[in-house]
Amino acid sequence: MSQEIELKVALGPQGPEALRHHPRLAGLVPRLATLGNTYFDTPGGDLEAARMALRLRRVDGRLLQTLKTRGQGGGGLSRRGEWEWEVPGPGLDLEGLAALPPMAELGHALLARLVPRFATDFRRETWRIESGDARIELALDLGEIRAEGRTVAIRELELELEAGEPAALQDLAEELAESVPLRPADTSKAARGGALLAGHWQLPEGGSADAWLHRAVVALDALDDTGDPAWRERAREALARLAGLEEGRYRREAEALAAALDAPDWPTPAFGRLALRLARRLPADAEL
Repeated sequence: MSQEIELKVALGPQGPEALRHHPRLAGLVPRLATLGNTYFDTPGGDLEAARMALRLRRVDGRLLQTLKTRGQGGGGLSRRGEWEWEVPGPGLDLEGLAALPPMAELGHALLARLVPRFATDFRRETWRIESGDARIELALDLGEIRAEGRTVAIRELELELEAGEPAALQDLAEELAESVPLRPADTSKAARGGALLAGHWQLPEGGSADAWLHRAVVALDALDDTGDPAWRERAREALARLAGLEEGRYRREAEALAAALDAPDWPTPAFGRLALRLARRLPADAEL
């Protein structure tokens, strides 16, 4: 097992082009790949309920099977367990899957009930950046999630830590946000696919400061995928609850973010910088 540590941000419509022209990427040639992914679960969604994701990925003539477990984080930053290995295909390697500890906890009878649930297809542009003692992979994903004849767009950037301290991810994200319209995103492609398949989103509970920010970010993820302005109001409500905590310690940032949600070109670079800096002040211990 490896531990995946990454920071995910959603990009505004102009975000991909602004990213490609950011000074941090000057002179770097990205590696290009087209990725096709099929996600599996039981008809009742047992893996999703356990905050796990299982996929087969087709890339460069290879078939990779990946299991990810529930994570901790918030404000775009996450840590989660990950197992990935090449398989012969065309279907799942059930024997290899059965050997993993998380599957043993759910019971091996579940394996026989796994079926394809939804798909994601996207083009990935990858850069590798060294920042001090840290090595970071930047992956720009552009494509779509498909489930039951419905689709939503993928337009996101993942900053994955290959070596060094997680703070390097936050440093680089804030640097990119100087000119790239972006915002933290807490919902994985798997969870977005599950929401698309189910036809509805469910927000996490609030409570602590990091939990209220996580709830606001997930509401904004739902806003992006559904276009329903009610999710903007849910995000604003969560930010208001955050503003009232700890004698107003986070009031200025939370109120500024709530006000910025009405900007016609949201998310702006200013919104992204403020959201990332606020997330950095919080413990990032929400369950993802």
